[in-house]
Amino acid sequence: MSEPVEWSEAEPSAPSATTAVTPADAADAARLVAFGLQPKLAPARDQEYTELLRRYREDPAFARLADAVAAGLGLVVLEVSPRAGMAVTAAEDSVFAVRMGDYARRTAADSGDRFLHGLAHLAAAALAFPRPEDLADDSYIGRVTVNGVDAFVRQACRRLEERAAEQGENTDPATDAPGLEAAWRIWARRSATGATKDARRPAASTTGIVAKALAFLTDSGFLQRTGDDNGGTYRTTARYQLQVRDMAGSAALAELLELGVVPVTDGTASLLPAEDTDDLDLVADAGLPFHS
Repeated sequence: MSEPVEWSEAEPSAPSATTAVTPADAADAARLVAFGLQPKLAPARDQEYTELLRRYREDPAFARLADAVAAGLGLVVLEVSPRAGMAVTAAEDSVFAVRMGDYARRTAADSGDRFLHGLAHLAAAALAFPRPEDLADDSYIGRVTVNGVDAFVRQACRRLEERAAEQGENTDPATDAPGLEAAWRIWARRSATGATKDARRPAASTTGIVAKALAFLTDSGFLQRTGDDNGGTYRTTARYQLQVRDMAGSAALAELLELGVVPVTDGTASLLPAEDTDDLDLVADAGLPFHS
């Protein structure tokens, strides 16, 4: 007569039926990603969104499933939290990626001005988060204005012109010369406001370009408009902080900050004096938050 089999404690238990991924789980994960693609939607205002965020944080299997859905759509998950929701950014090969050429056409801008539009976005990011600690502090709120961003770029233009003159370089390249440095010089020659018969701000003026950039960031959930002073005032959102944090390693953003034109952080047009910096090799792309 055989003895009964004794199960040891080390014997693995049978997998729980709840560990299997169900169509409902996949639908919930996709729903969470869909919420993340609505950047203006605050999690606190939608009970379903809040519940899915809680599930993501508490259920590792569900979190992996949601991450996989995002990855399949070419999205990179930056953060999942009550403050930012499911914050995602598009990878370069994603169908959701916004490219500078598409942006220029969307804003009815001359394709030749795409570097200027990219520079406006780059400057807005640098003005909103000028210090590493600003990006690292989740409670930090940056503030920018249309006139402040334009003044920031023009100060950078003057700094570049001074350095070029000191080094004996050509300070007046052809307007179609490629590269970010050429874009800065074109910006310096472009009228800040221009003039129209009905006193509107021309779209091709530098403040017009900045206004379009900040309006786009607002529509994308990165900024919130707070007033009309100084051409329009804006405050940053958690999503914008995450976006700029993700792009903080870009050479273009680092070079703009290293020029020594450090702005005050309330978004006004007053700037601190420029300081001498080491020579910089400016890169051609200023596409934040776009792909080239």
